[in-house]
Amino acid sequence: MNPAIAKRKPPPRKRSRKSSPWNLRRARGLQILEAPQLAQLDWLAHGFSTRPGGASELESHHDGGESAEKVLNLGFTEWDSRERVLKNRRDFLAAVHADEMRVIGLRQIHSDIVQVVSSANPGSPVDAPKADALITNEPGLWLVVQVADCVPILLADTKRRAIAAIHSGWRGTLQRIAEKALGRMQMEFGTQPGDVIAALGPGIGQCCFEVGPEVAAEFAAKFLNAQEWFKGPLDSLARRDSDPNWLPWLTRRPPGHALPAPRAHLDLIAANRAILSFAGVPPTHISSSGFCTACCTDLFFSYRRERITGRMMAAIAIL
Repeated sequence: MNPAIAKRKPPPRKRSRKSSPWNLRRARGLQILEAPQLAQLDWLAHGFSTRPGGASELESHHDGGESAEKVLNLGFTEWDSRERVLKNRRDFLAAVHADEMRVIGLRQIHSDIVQVVSSANPGSPVDAPKADALITNEPGLWLVVQVADCVPILLADTKRRAIAAIHSGWRGTLQRIAEKALGRMQMEFGTQPGDVIAALGPGIGQCCFEVGPEVAAEFAAKFLNAQEWFKGPLDSLARRDSDPNWLPWLTRRPPGHALPAPRAHLDLIAANRAILSFAGVPPTHISSSGFCTACCTDLFFSYRRERITGRMMAAIAIL
């Protein structure tokens, strides 16, 4: 078997079922998603990659059949070859007009670490910094983050002309990484939150993001308004998490026969919207794509739904 083709048996892939207020443009045979508010800035370029196209081959189970699907995988995964990923990256960067600029990436670790990037200290592609957010105010530097369910966030200061690229999963959201990136922009560049436009790219939606008592308890402990982001018994989950033996005690079931712990659904998009709004970004300056990656696996990769899957990128640069 071709080593670049991965075998997997996930649930049937889901098709996109709703349109988005964002623009999905075609370039070099790829589909690039753009946020309208960012697209209006003539000094800035940006783009969110999607799944279709590309040189990688991923075994697909769709409509009851199996086939090798051509996909734009931008991450160095076990099932894909390095050569194909590098070609995909070149094609994506060319599609967003980044092929002649310096590209800055990260070794993402689900942290709240923000890396400041300049032409004097751009970092090395071989030894990328461990962090989950990049900021700069210098032209010619493409900031990129990788995702496959976590929320990619791009920030643009319309007055000071500074930008940020942020990777925010549930751990990053819990640590308020978007707010900390904005705060670092204030410190380094004099950014005022009221001048910032924020674009929240495709990520797993509340409909598909189920979490357990541990996550619920952490959010309830750190955010007074956490209940607004959950669908499910957040309060009872948070309380019960303090006693891991509560369920067998209530049901009087023998060890190994306890019911599964209750779950709740977390809305990462709503949480990051609220975090940015609380930090001073006007709600009218915050937009999201409207896509759930797990619901739309014809257009995006979803690690939670597929497990063996690819990675997408969000990219932003000052021209």
